[in-house]
Amino acid sequence: MPDRYIQPLRAAVQLLFFTMTVRLGIDFFNFVRHFRSAGASPYVARPEGIEAFLPVSGLVGMTAWIRGLGINPVHPAAMVLFLTIIAISFLLRRSFCSFICPIGTISEIGWKTGYRIFHRNIRIPRWPDISLRSLKYLLLLFFLYTVSFSISTDDLAQFIFSDYHKVADIHLLDFFINLSFFSGGILLLLFSLSIFIKNPFCRYLCPYGALLGVAAIFSPLRITRNRQRCVSCGVCDAVCPSHIDVMNKSVVISPECLGCFRCVSHCRAKGALSMNFTADFAIPGILFVLLMLLLFWGGKELGIMTGHWKSCIDYQEYSRLLGG
Repeated sequence: MPDRYIQPLRAAVQLLFFTMTVRLGIDFFNFVRHFRSAGASPYVARPEGIEAFLPVSGLVGMTAWIRGLGINPVHPAAMVLFLTIIAISFLLRRSFCSFICPIGTISEIGWKTGYRIFHRNIRIPRWPDISLRSLKYLLLLFFLYTVSFSISTDDLAQFIFSDYHKVADIHLLDFFINLSFFSGGILLLLFSLSIFIKNPFCRYLCPYGALLGVAAIFSPLRITRNRQRCVSCGVCDAVCPSHIDVMNKSVVISPECLGCFRCVSHCRAKGALSMNFTADFAIPGILFVLLMLLLFWGGKELGIMTGHWKSCIDYQEYSRLLGG
């Protein structure tokens, strides 16, 4: 499959995962409603995939594991998915952000809609852009320090089995179904900004994306430009959602590279841009996508096979925690 067809394929993958996310949310809502209604509503099994939305719990679990406390049994899937996504970023750049993450999908829909309406997206000047991008790294450092360094091992163990952590996923659900005027306004503002600016939350505020970007710096795969074939048309720069100056680079190492293949698929000079493993070995876009899906699926299956997927919280404990 020629790389120009990767964008429709990427859109299909985004739609698939967005649909799965909606289904997870509905199932989880019904799971919680069963307990809060004291069993009046039908029981729905808790979807463990909802723990993909608990990266802080994943970081807690990874820290506890490194400190010898074993794998967090309260939210084991959170750690499995956290490490899986980091592994994907290390091997295949930030493809999770551009293919799988629902926030990235919504943001991309926003700026593409804005482009269709206004025929342009706003690009923030270089120095303000750099300053704003530092915010996500500051947030990342805050979470790393708070979770991985400042807390003692005993306190970490107590937190894992605390009632608050046991229902961390339900706190997140409650945040969205009981949005305050302020919280709803912030979310609306971020989406509105994404109509004019490409991926503002991902670019400036997402600490998870910052962590994945750091992992992606060491990826063996990177966009490579063939100087002999490049005609310096500037299309790659124009279509890059991260505003990377692809046209003037031999190799793109930037942590902002999303591995979205837009520069490759829109390139007007055949063979000028490619995703390379080595200088002479280009990875076809279809293989890149298949590897990403295989890694994501494989991480989940490994968690299931090793018994680190389902939470240890049983029906009776959820009844107590949710007041059923």
